[in-house]
Amino acid sequence: MLSTKQTIESRKEISLLVRSFYEKVRKDEMLGPIFNGMIHDWEKHLERLTDFWEGNLLFFIKTNYAGDPKTVHQQVDDAMGNSITMNHFGRWINLWIETIDEQFTGDNAQRAKMMARKMATFFFLKIHENRLKPNVLPSQNNTSAS
Repeated sequence: MLSTKQTIESRKEISLLVRSFYEKVRKDEMLGPIFNGMIHDWEKHLERLTDFWEGNLLFFIKTNYAGDPKTVHQQVDDAMGNSITMNHFGRWINLWIETIDEQFTGDNAQRAKMMARKMATFFFLKIHENRLKPNVLPSQNNTSAS
């Protein structure tokens, strides 16, 4: 039986991966409400993430991606009342890997899975770091005794 899976070699395959993945995310019981509640222009979001993955998977490719995903994930957690858990990231990873395994093969497919695992861990840790930051500005803490 011939494999119908393809390798990730260009923006075309990355776009297919990103779009297929987010189609699942949007319908997912756990992740859908978060993403659908936060993202208002899906086409813009999909293009931005295609830029992001293109720059990370295809070396020597200059992309238009200019963003700060760490801060974005912290802002989403803030908007969700600091309710994002490792279960959310676990579900995200499972859908990502499932999408890759259904459609792709090769080194870049494996790299995409490895990078996503590392990013999920990093973003989760940064979300919790952000939760530990005091909400009061330092200047508000300085009261002088008269």
